[in-house]
Amino acid sequence: MWFLSVITYIAIFVQIIFATVAVASGLYYLAELVEEFSSVAKKFITWMNTTVTVLFILLWLLEGFPSIMVFCGVLAQISHFVILKNFPYVNFFSPGFIAAVIFIIINHLLAFKHFADVYYTFSEVLSYFTLFLWMVPFSLFVSLSANDNVLPITADRLGGDVVTNYFSKKRKNMVFSHFSIMQKNLYCQSGRKKDFEEIIVT
Repeated sequence: MWFLSVITYIAIFVQIIFATVAVASGLYYLAELVEEFSSVAKKFITWMNTTVTVLFILLWLLEGFPSIMVFCGVLAQISHFVILKNFPYVNFFSPGFIAAVIFIIINHLLAFKHFADVYYTFSEVLSYFTLFLWMVPFSLFVSLSANDNVLPITADRLGGDVVTNYFSKKRKNMVFSHFSIMQKNLYCQSGRKKDFEEIIVT
């Protein structure tokens, strides 16, 4: 009997490892998509944010959720809109970002209090936390990886994604100039400076 219990614990541990790897792989893939298609990601997150705002109002009208809960939820979505203004660049010390973090904490506290006082099924509670409290902040959290690769000229100003902007004309010339210098050094070290100058002339 004890052997089967040990095997069960080992199996649970293996399942946790597989689930963790799967989640990490999914996050990595989403982060790659955001980096490659930042303008599309901005539109998608904006659409999600608008949908959640409308759902908060519908919760207040149709389900009688507390006004303070809905009001703080809508303010949180407004702070998300402020963050999306300069997406994918995120300033961690901006008022919008600080307000979003504060409202995440406040909304979780209000949700815990409300669901402790009023009975709801587990699926209803989970759906509220998933759609109203986690979906948009989680999308913004995944998008933070694009912040590291953002250029001084953002994607939205040029109408493309981060990778496209990197290979814009100005950046492209800079990249090729670096390769040109490296190539020149290699030719000079190998004693083929004359050949290199002839190649440049042609």
